[in-house]
Amino acid sequence: MNAAPRSPSPAELPRAAVRERLAAERAGTLGQIEALQRDFDGIVAANALVAVDDEHDPDGSSTAFERAHVASLLARAHDHLDALDRALERLEQGGYGLCERCGRPIPAERLAVRPAATTCVTCAAAGPR
Repeated sequence: MNAAPRSPSPAELPRAAVRERLAAERAGTLGQIEALQRDFDGIVAANALVAVDDEHDPDGSSTAFERAHVASLLARAHDHLDALDRALERLEQGGYGLCERCGRPIPAERLAVRPAATTCVTCAAAGPR
């Protein structure tokens, strides 16, 4: 009976490949931020041309919702960019792929899905401290 193939530990992953993956995701996130910022600026500019009274404007509440929604997406994209930058720092310092709570390796499968992950599956499931 053959055992299932073992996935490589984070320490066994080629640093260059990890760096390339993080850089690619970072570039994609920067593109997303630029697009969201254009959308946000467009919403603000469009609102500048209409009445400021959101309470009595029939489109006011939907415009405010749209602006808040895009602002939220923009904030999340910035947070993701920060997480990717921290992951790149951990990679350079030798701590990439190790759980920040328990110190055990983060499975390669988790890092493939969430390359900026800072916790293993067990610690992530336990929730915030």
